[in-house]
Amino acid sequence: MFYPSQHRDIPSGKDVSALVCLTPAESKRLIAKAVAAMPEVTTAMKNGTIVMSRGTTNAFVAEEILHIKIEPKSAYTMGCITGGELVANQSGSRLKPFVLRKGKQIEISPKDALDEFNAGDVFIKGANAVDPQGNAGILVGGATAGTIGEAWPVLAVRGSHFIVPVGLEKLVPSVIEATRQCGALRFKYSMGLPCGLFPLVNVLVVTEVQALEILAGVSATHVASGGIGGSEGSVVLSVHGYEEHLELAFELMKSVKGEPPVAAPPKVTPPASRFNYDSLSLWRTQNPQRRK
Repeated sequence: MFYPSQHRDIPSGKDVSALVCLTPAESKRLIAKAVAAMPEVTTAMKNGTIVMSRGTTNAFVAEEILHIKIEPKSAYTMGCITGGELVANQSGSRLKPFVLRKGKQIEISPKDALDEFNAGDVFIKGANAVDPQGNAGILVGGATAGTIGEAWPVLAVRGSHFIVPVGLEKLVPSVIEATRQCGALRFKYSMGLPCGLFPLVNVLVVTEVQALEILAGVSATHVASGGIGGSEGSVVLSVHGYEEHLELAFELMKSVKGEPPVAAPPKVTPPASRFNYDSLSLWRTQNPQRRK
């Protein structure tokens, strides 16, 4: 579900609006600022545990929460889409996921941290898909669904806060239908690593729309997407609210303008053409133990 809105009814004549455009990197920065400001996160920073799973959006989140700089941000991801294919980062210099306890980084694995999770603790993971109903989806290529395969049962049972920062560039009509259409071992051909899609329901999804509500108390409507010349994947939003709130929102959006795009990892899995796009052969490159 989308993070609950605190929408305010604005009296006639008090509503002002703006049309804005954000590139994917700019959206990631805006969303990251909102996640860092969420009450669930600020409370866990004081009294609980936070796990920030890998992902390029979470690299931005980590920067905002920890006040650090992560470069290259691709060092904080396992899988990504680049060069027109689904690939895995094989650079050998991947950063470990950040685990925080009472605001301090601790050197334990996410799995060990999850073993001790309580209801007030926070797990943050980005997504590859989001739909209009607030469902999110994560592409998974590992035989046992990787990090999300470990985390989801724990979080679902214990009722911990599961925050999913995801830009509207990843909007799909239906995550549930997309899940039905995926499955790594179903495909004959694949342009990159074949994947399933892991559906997430009843999680706290934060897009640009919820980010603006959290940070500035304004409402936003997604009105267009696309772009060329480096603006591919941009989202266009109509934003409105009280004038003082809109001014704050517009200043925030101006502050993220010019955020550089996330560069591809220096080394990724071989191109699909090398395997004649054979899906099973590609899957085995990441799951060598599975020969059948």
